[in-house]
Amino acid sequence: MAIINRIGNFADDMTGWRRHLHMHPELSLDCHQTAAFVVEKLRSFGVDEIHEGIAESGVVALIRGQGDGPVTGLRADMDALPILEETGVDYASTVSGKMHACGHDGHTTMLLGAARYLAETLKFKGTVALIFQPAEETVGGGRMMVEEGIMERFGIEEVYALHTDPFSEEGTFSTCSGPMMAAVDDFEITIKGKGGHAAFPHQTLDPVPCGLAIGQALQTIASRNADPRLPLVVSLTIVQGGSATNVIPETMRLAGTVRSFDADLRDMVEARFHEIVAGQAASYGVEATLDYMRNYPATVNHADQTAFAAQVAEGIVGEARVDANRSPEMGAEDFSYMLEARPGSYLMLGQGIGPSCHHPAFNFNDEVAPIGASFFARLIETRHGT
Repeated sequence: MAIINRIGNFADDMTGWRRHLHMHPELSLDCHQTAAFVVEKLRSFGVDEIHEGIAESGVVALIRGQGDGPVTGLRADMDALPILEETGVDYASTVSGKMHACGHDGHTTMLLGAARYLAETLKFKGTVALIFQPAEETVGGGRMMVEEGIMERFGIEEVYALHTDPFSEEGTFSTCSGPMMAAVDDFEITIKGKGGHAAFPHQTLDPVPCGLAIGQALQTIASRNADPRLPLVVSLTIVQGGSATNVIPETMRLAGTVRSFDADLRDMVEARFHEIVAGQAASYGVEATLDYMRNYPATVNHADQTAFAAQVAEGIVGEARVDANRSPEMGAEDFSYMLEARPGSYLMLGQGIGPSCHHPAFNFNDEVAPIGASFFARLIETRHGT
């Protein structure tokens, strides 16, 4: 395994940074302490062009190499999750109900490690744009940073990101060209009838039969409306109505999520939601409102940049430990907005089999941080070669 020697030499420092971040998790856009830690470290590395307050607490730092060359963005997300930690480690979260359960503390650490090496050596042409992003888990900090113009402002031409993978062997990389993670939409349906005594249903307008019918009909979108060759998930995850066995409720609530890759399929699904909800409400004589919320688009890797990134990864861990044909998955990621704005690639870095992301026992594996930092550094040195 060809971890860069200099990065290997300060691996213990990286472990310290990561565990500090793990102990002090922040949510959504409120990553101000995390950003301050990042800025402090960058300045100690000699990085002197640092732009703060993007998407409220995001940071973009520039490292300029030796002479003219491309501008490449490297992105790490910084936010944690509202989960009560159950790892039992001595550096567990000090903030009750918040923890780094998705490895963003590790992502930030890997990018800081690459920054330290690149700032010390400057063995590249052009510019590296280090993107430290808040709110990946919530409101889409990636979208906000793009909308605030970071690509144009800093002249970023390509973008790359890593995510830890607790389902793959330690020190392996996986990615694919084209769609890698799904678009995510959420929906909420409120059905209003007329409540009353369950012994006298004829005196009520029961919303429950309509809700059940809508729930069943939504499942026909994937089975009867969608091209079976295209991946689609329609999951009804919340069904709420009633509080007593002898009371017909006034209202019923349904909610859930939709995952897809194809843009036309995504449009069709939303249209069918409106048709099904309206049609069933009319059939049962109740009122129904649909709130259909489009969230992150599909994460679509660009072919040339993905092939290049996989080649760089092979130089770090060996060809046998890089899978460039990973199967797409139905999770979502707001790096998708950056890939819509600029060509680039998103890769997974195996940290060994363990609790999944978003699980209270999840913990980033510090052993793989030097691998990720070496990948980022070699990617820059290869693309920006002197």
